Amino acid sequence: MKNIDNHIYVIFGASGDLTKRKLVPALYSLYVQGMLPERFVLLGTSRSEFDDDVFRNYMKDAIKKFKEIDDESKIDEFCKILFYIPIGFNDKSAYIKLKNKLDDLRKQFDINGNTIFYLSTPPSLYGIIPQNLASVGLNKQIDGWKRLIIEKPFGYDLESAIKLKEQLLNNWEEEQLYRIDHYLGKETVQNLLVTRFSNGIFEPLWNRNYVHHIEITSTESIGVEKRGGYYESSGALRDMVQNHLLHIVGLIAMEPPTSVEPYAIRNEILKVFQSLRQFKKDDVRNSVIRGQYTASKIKNEVVKGYREEEGVNPESITETYAALKFYIDNWRWGGVPFYVRTGKRLPTRITEVVIHFKPTPHFLFAKKEMDNACNLLIIRIQPDEGILLKFSMKTPGAGFDVQNVNMDFHYSDLTNQRIPPAYERLLHDTMKGDSTLFPRTEEVLEAWKFLMPVIECWKNDKNVPLYGYPAGTWGPKNADYLIQDGMGWHYPCKDLAEDGVYCEL
Repeated sequence: MKNIDNHIYVIFGASGDLTKRKLVPALYSLYVQGMLPERFVLLGTSRSEFDDDVFRNYMKDAIKKFKEIDDESKIDEFCKILFYIPIGFNDKSAYIKLKNKLDDLRKQFDINGNTIFYLSTPPSLYGIIPQNLASVGLNKQIDGWKRLIIEKPFGYDLESAIKLKEQLLNNWEEEQLYRIDHYLGKETVQNLLVTRFSNGIFEPLWNRNYVHHIEITSTESIGVEKRGGYYESSGALRDMVQNHLLHIVGLIAMEPPTSVEPYAIRNEILKVFQSLRQFKKDDVRNSVIRGQYTASKIKNEVVKGYREEEGVNPESITETYAALKFYIDNWRWGGVPFYVRTGKRLPTRITEVVIHFKPTPHFLFAKKEMDNACNLLIIRIQPDEGILLKFSMKTPGAGFDVQNVNMDFHYSDLTNQRIPPAYERLLHDTMKGDSTLFPRTEEVLEAWKFLMPVIECWKNDKNVPLYGYPAGTWGPKNADYLIQDGMGWHYPCKDLAEDGVYCEL
């Protein structure tokens, strides 16, 4: 494409699961659609002792199994531009070998110094690899641009995030850094901006005068699977709230940007994070709920509790569920509560934003419960991407009985247009140099600042309860009490475990 420069794409951790399942299938999909530049090379590197042919065959099998597009006709052709070099990531001398390999590929394919480095590695290497790349000059942009892509998590807490920032910015410019969050690559997340700022019927209502409260839900029906060891050091707050969900909050709550340029959009998101009301100790007790799933039976199948999962401490207090109530102290949202929840082993996999509009000041036609009296705008991010508007209509027949009806749009209804998966979209953006959907340093640090009182309270105050919830239910019952006026959470479905018993662990 005209707006993408020829370049080499380097993946660190190329023998890993993310490369196999997401990255290379996404790049192949771009290749099939003619969305890669005329001269493009993918260089994989990891500690595995592969050569070019072994790596190509490995990726060929991965593309066939995890392909994002139903076209295998160009797999062999694509694999010809795949290369591999084994190096030890902690070995500084190995990066001279990497530099020489890149020089050879540039000469062979007539590509200048444009290079993207993707760190599909453990977070412990996020400071080491960029430093070693810089030691051999692979961060310099004299012969072409250089970009560095980092997977989450961006630090473990505020202190480690600041340390990582200093390590990166010691050798790299902020404009070179792309912190990838695959949630922000989803079509419906991006459409939040269009829904708000291109429709005259929504934006005038998008404020404290008309919105009662906003809730954001991201749940999974699966447990921690084989990731118990990782999850023990993470938990739901770090794994989902600090990155994915807070950035969705930013897109929902931001002011209209001056343009659709990356800097303008990111500036407005940063302002939202800077306006988040900080938690105090009592706020954590009253406005944050943590939970952990317990053993249960779902559809006659016995499901393990979190503490019985592989790699998990039998006395673990790591949260698999987190729900928060908080405020954004600015002119637009003053006094409007925001509610965020996420959890493992809930009834269904869903991510959605629910805008609860204020009820009419006088119920003219019939007495209704508060939650039935409010209009809802539901933005479904996954799985069934779309937008749903709930409003009241007269029930057919005599009198003025009122019922709620839905005005529903599904992205799948756009049968002539393919919706690109998140990684495909985000990888393409890195090639274009479009950083709109990539959090910058200030955003990451502000998100950590906001959550640190919660993290420290959970760590230091042994009296803060950890609520158990049966696998297959909607989380701790206590989370229902967060929502004011007795309105409760929006539930996409009513499925529950068969023998659910709630408790405090």
